[in-house]
Amino acid sequence: MITPAPLKEGDLIAIASPAGAIREAALVEQAAQVLRSHSFAVEIAPHCLTRNGYYSGTAAERLSDLVTLLTRSDVKAILCSYGGYGSVHLIEQFAPLIARHPKWLIGMSDISALHAACLASGVQALHAPQCRHIATLPTDSTTLQIIDILKGAKPCYHIPPHSLNIKGEARGTLAGGNLSVTAALAGGRYDIFADGRVIFIEDTGELPYRVERLMYQLKYAGALEKIGGLVVGQFTDVKEHTGFGGTTYELIHNIIKEYGIPVCFNFPVGHCNHNLPLIEGAEVTLSVTDAGVDIV
Repeated sequence: MITPAPLKEGDLIAIASPAGAIREAALVEQAAQVLRSHSFAVEIAPHCLTRNGYYSGTAAERLSDLVTLLTRSDVKAILCSYGGYGSVHLIEQFAPLIARHPKWLIGMSDISALHAACLASGVQALHAPQCRHIATLPTDSTTLQIIDILKGAKPCYHIPPHSLNIKGEARGTLAGGNLSVTAALAGGRYDIFADGRVIFIEDTGELPYRVERLMYQLKYAGALEKIGGLVVGQFTDVKEHTGFGGTTYELIHNIIKEYGIPVCFNFPVGHCNHNLPLIEGAEVTLSVTDAGVDIV
């Protein structure tokens, strides 16, 4: 896997909107100011703040921004303003470009589709909060961790144990993101569920049975039997219901427990304020013990 070059003082970060239109445009400029306060130059892509129905511009306009930013040598990283939906429109044109012009693509949620394309192209990507978080929590530890990673730091995390954890250790390539997005790509050329990988998942607004259905989709596709470890992140805005036979975490546990791999629950990644940045494509060790969980 290619690790994009670390950023230096004065390097240019571009903000783009490859998918949905960000609802509060002011957050983009506020996030830009935060990045400038860390001595980066910042540029907002031409169609970052435009709107075409739900999307930030037409597919052609959104792709044009990405093509321009990827092929410009002065742009060292691309921060996605928002997720939503729409990255899948661009994935086939994006994949060969990121392979030829590797640079950090920062984002989450629907951007998981573009991150899957990065992995398929052999380039690491940064799963991390987007403009809202950076703009509203400029001195938050997560915001500062994003800056550190862009400058070349390698994150190491320890979290407390969870009652549903499955103990063990796995070493492999870290990959993951939004469960709905990554499950939809399973079995194709942008499938992230490769042999031995440490996978992390998160989602928002899904009922427990929908999460269970996605996990069964992965099970029956043979994806779960391939992976070396699983990190279960935050499932936010979920209406838990006892009629489905358990909580969202319990339903995931019931499916994954048969594979004998280390599994950690309640990792701080997802649609939440405490959303730890993770380098997709990095080689990591996942260690799950009675003392807690380490990802190094």
